[in-house]
Amino acid sequence: MRKFLGLVVFGMIMAIASVAVAAQPLSVAYPPANHKTIADRIFLIGTAPPTGQVSVNGQQIPRSGAGHFAPTVPLQLGENVFTLRYENQQVQIKVTRESNQPEVPAGLAFAKNSLTPKVDVASLPGEYICFGAIAPANALVAVKLAGVTIPLKARSQVELPDNKSVLLGENSPIAKSSIEQYQGCAITPPNPPLLKGENESNSSLPKTEKIDLGVPVFELTMNDRTISQQGTGKISILSPAELEIAEVTADAGIARTGASTDFSRMTPLPKGTRATVIGREGEWIRLDYGAWIKASEVQIVKDAVPARSIIRSARSRQVPGWTEVLFPLEIPVPVTVQEGERTFTLTLYNTTAQTDIIRLDDDPVISSLVWQQTSPLQVQYTFNLKSAQQWGYKLRYDGTTLVLSLKHPPANTSMMPNSSAKPLSGIKILLDPGHGGPEDSGGVGPTGYREKTVALIVSKLVREELVNRGANVVMTRVEDVDLDLPPRVEMIQKEEPAIAISIHYNALPDNGDAINTKGVGAFWFHPQAHSLGMFLHNYLVANLNRPSYGVFWNNLAMTRPAVTPSVLMELGFMINPEEFEWIVNPTEQQKLAEAIAQGITEWFASIK
Repeated sequence: MRKFLGLVVFGMIMAIASVAVAAQPLSVAYPPANHKTIADRIFLIGTAPPTGQVSVNGQQIPRSGAGHFAPTVPLQLGENVFTLRYENQQVQIKVTRESNQPEVPAGLAFAKNSLTPKVDVASLPGEYICFGAIAPANALVAVKLAGVTIPLKARSQVELPDNKSVLLGENSPIAKSSIEQYQGCAITPPNPPLLKGENESNSSLPKTEKIDLGVPVFELTMNDRTISQQGTGKISILSPAELEIAEVTADAGIARTGASTDFSRMTPLPKGTRATVIGREGEWIRLDYGAWIKASEVQIVKDAVPARSIIRSARSRQVPGWTEVLFPLEIPVPVTVQEGERTFTLTLYNTTAQTDIIRLDDDPVISSLVWQQTSPLQVQYTFNLKSAQQWGYKLRYDGTTLVLSLKHPPANTSMMPNSSAKPLSGIKILLDPGHGGPEDSGGVGPTGYREKTVALIVSKLVREELVNRGANVVMTRVEDVDLDLPPRVEMIQKEEPAIAISIHYNALPDNGDAINTKGVGAFWFHPQAHSLGMFLHNYLVANLNRPSYGVFWNNLAMTRPAVTPSVLMELGFMINPEEFEWIVNPTEQQKLAEAIAQGITEWFASIK
């Protein structure tokens, strides 16, 4: 009887929904009013009653069975106006396409704000200092600095696309515009005139922190006419005898491969790490082991000696849920981590081994340990593991002792999914419903329906299914509230779940194809999360007969936590007219939740 009443109620709801759809006026959910973009095309996402025709600037557009649409239209530079019509209804959308190319210089001139470096730069003797400018083609461009002339040459006519192009299936090099970019570099050896102080009689470096060479002057010559323009960044050479020592003050200092957030992340540096400063570029500091870090995440230690250490013994110990390996050092040195197939490799920089003995007892995670001095100042420890699946790690300094923590596997990962009514008993799982609150609604569907809403609905359904299987489920949010990324990450760090899954629905950059792009996507960052992401992606695609968007390594906030396998799932495209109908269907939402929970259960059972 209850089942019958439920079907009746559900039928009434669907009937009301059908009436609501039929009454839905012509509307555009994206782009918003007066939208600005640098893309050369954009999709118009919206809906209208399913009967009849919708046109854009007089051209009829295709729609889904429910009346939704998402045509892609080209954009010219400047203002673009699109008029959408359905019967006697009309909506007008204005989109402004802005240029992402530097302004073409007029006549004998450098392009505005094109001279680089734009910020102060300091480097060691013997390293490259590079300069750049945008100027007319076939010009002669040079830089003068401390009495030395550095010629700049035209760069190749190929540029790499933005990282996001991979999400569109496009990452081939692209041809440059007609604007000419010039670049040149100079090496600063220890004893050239370039390094002489203004009043020095010899070329030796003074025993000061650095020597200022001043601001470079750029020269542009065309048709026997020359102009000069001063740069904005001051150039300095650091004294090798007076280098500064930086100490990481952030809990996990963000180390990068270059001096901007555009560069890739390296292993975060534990608080207290010390390294020698060998370069500066604006707000960024270059550390001697090869990484860059923001100056705001370190402090300069006065009267400190260069960051060098020896290491002798090492030992392991077990604490609840973790194995800790202790590396006593003279000073906290930089480290990197690399996870492999049944291996975990830790590299200590600025370190020399004097090791004769290491204690490593029988352990739930580690089968053996080997180490080697890979270079005069690098020691590498490789842990051979008992399982191909890794469950998380932590790094911290306890004084000058580096503590590496390796997480133990959950107690019942070998349990078969059908061997118990509660196959996930004792396993903690964190679910993160993406977005939330008025400030972060996420993607938008043709009707204006928001990603934050469906992500929370499905996450709660998944929680119910996981709890029914015995799991202990923690959620980052259970209501429509604002929640920034850092608190979500902090919750993962605090809870230390067996796995963490962030639930999302997808969209594309403005130049994407909203009509033909659909499917389930999985995103991971640490190798320990790859198996989970791949398994869930394949399971949902196969068992729900959904398209595959793909599996991606991606540097996302919710995939970066190292204490657990953490993945982000994009369960479909809000912007795709047909897939949107599947996304908002309550029956399909329930099927999706059941499939996610069962996929998680079977993944745990598959771990060896």
